[in-house]
Amino acid sequence: TFYAASQPGAEPFVTAGRQVKKGETLCLIEAMKMMSEVPAPCDCVIEEILKDSGDLVSFGEPLIRYKPC
Repeated sequence: TFYAASQPGAEPFVTAGRQVKKGETLCLIEAMKMMSEVPAPCDCVIEEILKDSGDLVSFGEPLIRYKPC
């Protein structure tokens, strides 16, 4: 399950147009009751969030589109 924020009603970790640093948390993925942070792979600008909070996702499925800086 994809989560854009740390809890319901909280601000999302990132939004489209935001610049982030390598390692900054972009979202959370829940698998088998275990939460994992998804870090930014590089310094980049977030172009689009492809999923909504609560969406089910599969391994290898794109979650966020970004442009490296």
